[in-house]
Amino acid sequence: MDVQARELRKKGSRVKLQRQPFELLVILLEHPGEVVSREDLRQRLWPADVYVDFDRGLNKAMVKLREALGDSSDSPIYVETLLRVGYRFIGPIQAGIASAPVAADVAAATPQLEFASNGNAAIAAQPETAASPSSVPQRKSRWWLALGFVAALLAIFALGTMWARRHRAALVAPIRSIAVIPLDNLSGDPAQDYLAAGMTDELTTMLAKNSNLRVVSRTSVMQYKGAHRPLPQIARELGVDGILEGSVERTGDKVHMTIQLIQAPSDSHVWAESYDRSANDLVTLPSDAAHSIAKKLNASVTPPVAARYVNPEAHDAVLRGFYFWYASKYAEASGYFKKATEIQPDYALAWAGLSMYYGAGAAENVLGPATSLRLEEEDAKKAVELDDSLAEAHHALGAAYYLHDWNWGSAQREIDRAIELDPQNGQAYSTLGLTQGIFEWNWVDAEQNLKRGTSLSPSNSNAVFEYANYLVAVNRPEEAVQKMRRVLELDPQSFMMNRLFGAVLYMARHYDEALAHLQLAAEMEPGKPTQILFWRSRIYEKKGMRDQAADSDILLLATYDPAGAKKLRSIYERDGWNAYWEARMKMMLAHENDFCAPYDIAVNYVRLGKPDLAVPRIKAAVDQKCWEVSWLMADPMMDRARNDPRYSDLLRSMNLPH
Repeated sequence: MDVQARELRKKGSRVKLQRQPFELLVILLEHPGEVVSREDLRQRLWPADVYVDFDRGLNKAMVKLREALGDSSDSPIYVETLLRVGYRFIGPIQAGIASAPVAADVAAATPQLEFASNGNAAIAAQPETAASPSSVPQRKSRWWLALGFVAALLAIFALGTMWARRHRAALVAPIRSIAVIPLDNLSGDPAQDYLAAGMTDELTTMLAKNSNLRVVSRTSVMQYKGAHRPLPQIARELGVDGILEGSVERTGDKVHMTIQLIQAPSDSHVWAESYDRSANDLVTLPSDAAHSIAKKLNASVTPPVAARYVNPEAHDAVLRGFYFWYASKYAEASGYFKKATEIQPDYALAWAGLSMYYGAGAAENVLGPATSLRLEEEDAKKAVELDDSLAEAHHALGAAYYLHDWNWGSAQREIDRAIELDPQNGQAYSTLGLTQGIFEWNWVDAEQNLKRGTSLSPSNSNAVFEYANYLVAVNRPEEAVQKMRRVLELDPQSFMMNRLFGAVLYMARHYDEALAHLQLAAEMEPGKPTQILFWRSRIYEKKGMRDQAADSDILLLATYDPAGAKKLRSIYERDGWNAYWEARMKMMLAHENDFCAPYDIAVNYVRLGKPDLAVPRIKAAVDQKCWEVSWLMADPMMDRARNDPRYSDLLRSMNLPH
């Protein structure tokens, strides 16, 4: 290695090495046998005033250096990785002069490093300064003594490192549970984030399906995306023995994926592998990697099953669809799911994704329920028909049954099947619990399944919200608030969770904090005012701010009945609060048989001081199995109805405390 000329030669031939990998090697050789921390490398390789994704840059530099040296992170000859700490040069080092021809004047002035043919590294001493002839033998003697001492120490170190590497596996405790940390996108292109996310999800799914390992759900590990915490700490927080981490890099139509398995308590390296595939051959990659990991851990439960054919373009579209789905960008997700079904009409996962989109659209009041709920059920049935072994398909069909048909028996059967196929699916347990509680009044089983769901997926925001909804239903709103606070800590920029947290805070009567989170949600998604205005109106009313409450309700009405909203604004400005709500009642009664309309009518009767008329309407909502009646015990709007003797009968009919 010629530092000044910036050349590396191997067996006499020059090895191409870029600047940063070369500098990395120089730094490591300056400290042979010593750990060089990642922070020291950052300070040496990148000036303080240069902004760079340091971890990505360092990882890429190390990959390039290993390629040049013919080294491996799994069985290193030259550079050992100390995960999350730094690197150490472990090759024996000898003093010497570069074997490649070098001009005398250059050799005399330049420190030389050479990789000899036996694979050892040789580093020459700095050139001596001029000295008297009598001092030369003494200096040479001291030099060879020092060299012999250093060589002996390094030989002992190298042998110790080799022994530790060979026997480390025997010291590592068995891995029975594992978390797949989100893979890094090393492509240098944020547009490829979907690929890293998709490979992470599919690897997680395949590990859960093809091993007897307990695999933490993807929603629980997403909080660690880009978080550079010590792996043992992450493992403790997730309650696992092993951590799988790695990266994906796409260049043109070539994809390179590197993953490594770490035994978390000891932070010990267990296994690593690199995969190179074309973009048209990615479908089987997660399955292949999962089988290799399961085999390594003696955790395989089934032999590899012949995979169903998936068109590469359809697969890419589904990966993009779920990337947007998990970001709550449902419209973008649906476009990719539809594209996948058009490319490959028998692709079950794409139909399951479409079903999920239609269900979410109805729940968010973005799509008309009459059409979207029917399509939700049709697409879910199609997914199940195409692939009965797909857990996502059965989960989607179960959700469709209870949202569209209120068919509780069929809903539970499908969700049970989804759990059977994917026992680690926390969201399925939570959906089952929500169905049992809010739609069947089976609160005991509901809480067990909701606890199970949030235990498997503690950072799954939807699962946690469903548990919070249950806690509101059984009149434990403060506990619901604490659950939702945890979600917001993990995902403070989620429009949906800020909006839902506003609703839960309203139920717990934290009105000002509720308004603050609703305002955050409104700023995040200005085009989705419906649910925000609904809760704002009720909160302002409970705070005694009637003008603001009426204004919010009018704006809400204007989203689907502009003429009616204009008329009601005139009534409010002319005749005041009671006249406004009397006029609003006439509009509600015109649609009193619509789903959940009885509960809204009951609220309005209470508002107008007629709680005796509210109770029969609540009973009608209970008979409908309207999900809004789950608010009955906590809803501040129902305070004046609770003195009615018939109120306890309503709670009794719902198996609630009375």
